[in-house]
Amino acid sequence: MPADIKGATEDMRSKLGDLQAALYAEGKRALLIVLQGRDASGKDGTVSHVCSAFNESGCTVSSFKQPDAVELAHDYLWRVHAKVPPRGMVGVFNRSQYEDVLAVRVHRLQPRAVWVKRYAQINAFEQMLTENGVVIVKFFLHISKAEQRQRLLARARDPKKNWKISASDLADRAVWHDYTAAYQDVLTRCSTPWAPWYVVPADDKAVRNYLVSGVVLAVLRRMAPQFPRGNARLLARYRRELAT
Repeated sequence: MPADIKGATEDMRSKLGDLQAALYAEGKRALLIVLQGRDASGKDGTVSHVCSAFNESGCTVSSFKQPDAVELAHDYLWRVHAKVPPRGMVGVFNRSQYEDVLAVRVHRLQPRAVWVKRYAQINAFEQMLTENGVVIVKFFLHISKAEQRQRLLARARDPKKNWKISASDLADRAVWHDYTAAYQDVLTRCSTPWAPWYVVPADDKAVRNYLVSGVVLAVLRRMAPQFPRGNARLLARYRRELAT
């Protein structure tokens, strides 16, 4: 870990931007970044940090909250599939399909016989996406119970942030150990070669941003997107006509 974490993170920003620009121009593949974590783990902050390195025309953000009536009338992956980034784009999921094996499990919204099948279904869904040009990287932002308490209290005290508070925050905190077990199963059963999970310590925001940036940069470098070559005849015409 570098001594100047914020400086090292900033150094990665231009590299991320350059690679995203090439991915957009290439238009052949997409990158999907999935963020999961407990309440106050910093998902919104991570979204802001990651997306600020990219040109907004090439980046989309999708947040998955409690499903509405239309979404509930479809299979649980329907709303997720609709938000998968198209070729050339970076997409960020703030929560994701994993809510259907996390919140659904912990709060007993479906019987075990229903949600237990979803690990394999999600793995197959993600494999299908990767086989069709979508590179997937998933982050679990791991916050301690003590740090979560401090952040939730800060929300309640700050007039600019207390709109974020919800009774569900306390309900989820009351079943902390149940969520721990649910996350352990997600990380064990759904970290695959085609869609790996990265567990990121999230108590320190600077460390969180540095680690997420580093992984995303490594993924984009492996993808090695290339700017397409211009049309030779059109380029020659440009040079000829614009030179006069």
